[in-house]
Amino acid sequence: MTLSEDQSVRPQPCRIPEPGKHISSSLYPTDCSKEAFVDSGESGVFGAVEPHRHSRGRLILHGTVMFGREFCYAVEAAFVTPVLLSVGLPRSLYSLVWLISPILGFLLQPVIGSASDYCRSSWGRRRPYILALGVIMLIGLTLFLNGDAVVSALVSDKSLRSIWAIVIVMLGVVLFDFAADFIDGPIKAYLFDVCSHTDKERGLHYHALLTGLGGAFGYLVGAMDWGHSVLGQVLGSEYQVIFFFSALTWGIFLTLHLFSIPEQPLGKDPSDSAPSRSNALRLLGPHSNGYGALAKEPVSPVGPGPVADLRPRSFSALGEANSVTSSAKQPNKEAQKRMTFRSMMKAIMNMPSHYRYLCVSHLLGWTAFLCNMLFFTDFMGQIVYKGNPYAEHNSTAYITYERGVEVGCWGLCINAVSSALYSYVQRFLLPYIGLKGLYFVGYLTFGLGTSLIGLFPNIIATLILCTVFGVMSSTLYTIPFNLIAEYQLEEEEQLKLQGFSGSQRGTGVDCAALTCMVQLAQIIVGAGLGALVNLAGSVVVVVLSASTVSLFGCIFIAVFIRYVD
Repeated sequence: MTLSEDQSVRPQPCRIPEPGKHISSSLYPTDCSKEAFVDSGESGVFGAVEPHRHSRGRLILHGTVMFGREFCYAVEAAFVTPVLLSVGLPRSLYSLVWLISPILGFLLQPVIGSASDYCRSSWGRRRPYILALGVIMLIGLTLFLNGDAVVSALVSDKSLRSIWAIVIVMLGVVLFDFAADFIDGPIKAYLFDVCSHTDKERGLHYHALLTGLGGAFGYLVGAMDWGHSVLGQVLGSEYQVIFFFSALTWGIFLTLHLFSIPEQPLGKDPSDSAPSRSNALRLLGPHSNGYGALAKEPVSPVGPGPVADLRPRSFSALGEANSVTSSAKQPNKEAQKRMTFRSMMKAIMNMPSHYRYLCVSHLLGWTAFLCNMLFFTDFMGQIVYKGNPYAEHNSTAYITYERGVEVGCWGLCINAVSSALYSYVQRFLLPYIGLKGLYFVGYLTFGLGTSLIGLFPNIIATLILCTVFGVMSSTLYTIPFNLIAEYQLEEEEQLKLQGFSGSQRGTGVDCAALTCMVQLAQIIVGAGLGALVNLAGSVVVVVLSASTVSLFGCIFIAVFIRYVD
């Protein structure tokens, strides 16, 4: 049984195969073990469907949320350190603000990822979480950029005002960072749920492009001097102007995203309405792959007719460990095993070695990248422009520091543009040096570029070398996931040669592990970088640390990352 080209883009009925006939792997790529059959004496299989194709416009609208997210991320990355230092946070503690959010994310991500898999909202599984996290992002952004002004207006005592300003701003940063990190998982899951394989590739391409553009515009807004503009005078300060643009951009693009492509809600539990097969909950059998697996629908033993209400694939940020007890053993009680932090760690430790090596290299890359990106504007203000963030706000030293921060935003804008452009350059380099070569080149370019910035902090040279940040950014966002896809493809080919003996790996835990490496890198940077700066007495150590870790990552990639044709 095969699919024609026209059939591949619309849902197909699930039918019982005739005895002795082989089921095509293109339609049934998962293992059809005996536990996957319903509790009847008849033979039956679980069918798989591919969502229908979507127009380019809908995919672009779906990707606009990445523009808004990255716009706000750029504002946070550019101003969080200057804002915290300006409200009086000691230098030795300013990196700790990056520590709280990733710890929460590292612990809570399995819970939220599993919960979204079983969300029964009539609006769909993913969009309620995207909306909730989007609102938290907006609250965090409000506290972060307006906290100092609000506290200054309400508290008259100078020492008490400084304490409250630090608390409010840090709370805003933690809320924003937590929500902005978490929202990426449901956004990707939403895309995967509603799109065919071809549309997933197109959708991810638009996501990457709009991410780069969003970052560029965010840094561009931060690079402008709004304090002396009409908007600055009307709204009060440049931070209020930046908040206005950020909140407006995020609100518009989040709304467009939420209404871009309809999402099919999860059905009711079959035990609640046994006669209605169309509302049956799509359950994953004990040998299914959870995240990344093709959802399965039990076939009625009455006959080989089509089964109604076939839904798209189930994709969750951390759903690989989700499973249910076989309906053949417990037809009326489907016991769902939700992903926990412990089960996620166990799944990561049981990965094949080449997946674990990929996680380690991803950790090194993100540690180097975050070392540089989170403190780059502060580096520009203190080292390149020789300003002082602790000086009085009307002093020359503080104004010089602010000017350095603005120029640093221009550098980060260059980074965002180069990231978008390099994503296209990668396509031309791929046939010549392969994925491992691109991975190595990205780390090497970033390591050499940041070392030059740290050793020779010149304004023009630093701005030019900001292009290497974009090379690293594009590498981290694309190459590791492409390598996972290639590893998965190899395993699928091996399964085909073995006649589907054994269960196919899903991509859920693999992708979730990479996401955890980003959070772990943020924990490392937050815990250690402040103490390192305090020990060295200069923020130049930030850039040099980024260079050292990146160059070490080059060696690790060359030795341990498996080559893929």
